[in-house]
Formats: sequence, structure tokens, C-alpha cells
Amino acid sequence: MPIDTAPGPQHLAATPWIQSDHPAVQAFAAEHARGGNPRDRAVALYLAVRDRVRYDPYRIDLSDTGMSASRVLEQGHGWCVPKAVLLAAVCRAQGIAARLGFADVRNHLSTERLRNTMKTDVFAWHGYTSLWLDGAWRKATPAFNIELCEKFGLLPLEFDGERDSLYHPFDREGRQHMEYVNERGAFDDLPLAQLRAAFREIYPDMPTASDVAEGDFAADAAREAARG
Repeated sequence: MPIDTAPGPQHLAATPWIQSDHPAVQAFAAEHARGGNPRDRAVALYLAVRDRVRYDPYRIDLSDTGMSASRVLEQGHGWCVPKAVLLAAVCRAQGIAARLGFADVRNHLSTERLRNTMKTDVFAWHGYTSLWLDGAWRKATPAFNIELCEKFGLLPLEFDGERDSLYHPFDREGRQHMEYVNERGAFDDLPLAQLRAAFREIYPDMPTASDVAEGDFAADAAREAARG
């Protein structure tokens, strides 16, 4: 879809993954959408998804249920793609048009365990959310919760509803953090078949069910950050 295309009915519709009609999703949206206009409500929902759902790339579940917005809320954790799905869902539940965006990023501050599993520092199909606000699509990336940023020495990723919210290139100490290396475009719904195929090809050793992986990503990140 062209980047400047105005939203259509599909950007407010519920899907099997972007479950804007799910009771838990609607309750979360109603609780956290604060403000007198769509932009303020979108910002409030962004902060709620960013900080109330813990970022955890150790537990990647590519099943239909595992990638759904309601499952992210149920578990209280998720990696970048399901957190982006959840943000799209709660925004659609509040009448804010939303879609998903994907890019490949080079992560210079991963953990040793994640690097050993992935065999690369490139995260393919990193997910974010695009929201239609004030006549334009705004990119919002709700991946890293504030506690993780503090432990890992990262600059929190803010979103004001006016400018794109994308990963910072450097951390608090000026070390390289994230580098966007390939843009995959915008999607009206989660392209799960493409994600599964890409992960099978690029990350054959990565567990892909939430009950397989164990460990604490935040603790590993903090320990490795402390070592320098």
C-alpha cells in the first residue's frame, strides 16, 4: 500500500490477530485511552502498550493464538510484532485507523543468548504500528517497556502522535543501538505466513512456541550492560 494512502474500513476492522472486538482488548482500550482527541488517546494507548506489556524476545510463539492481541494481554509480555498487533487492536477499538509496518533492523545491543540463537544481529520483520492521525500515517514502536530501557541503558522511545516513533540509533552512552537496514512496508493485517517462512529460513534454531524458551531477557540484558 502506498505510504500516503488514506485509511479505509479495513483499518478499523477486527481480524483474527488485530482483535479490536475482543472484550479484553476493548476493556484495555477503554481504560487507557485518555484525552479529548484521537491523537491524545493514541499517545495514551501507546504508552500503555509499551509499559504494561513486558518486552520478551525469548518467548516467540508464531501460532495463530500466540500472535493475537488478546494473548499478549493475557500473558503480559510479547516481542515487537505482537506488541505492535496489540497497539493496532486497541487503537482500532477506539476508532483510530491502524495498520502494521515491518522493517529489518540491526540490533547492536542484543543479549549473548539471543545472538547465539539467531546467529545474526539482524532482526528480520521487526514490527511497529502505523496510526492515522491528523491526516497522515504516524509510525509508533511500542516494543521496549520503560523498565527494560532503564536496565539496559536505552533511551525510552516516546510517541507524541505528530512525529514517527522509531528506534534510536544510539543508547544513553552513545553506543550503537538500532540500525534500519530494510523496509518491508505496511500491511492491513498481520502477514503471519510470511513471518513464519522468514523465521524458518533465517532463524532455524529459534524456539517458536511460548512454552519452549525459558530465561529472563531483562535480567540478561541488565547483566551484560553492567559488564560493558
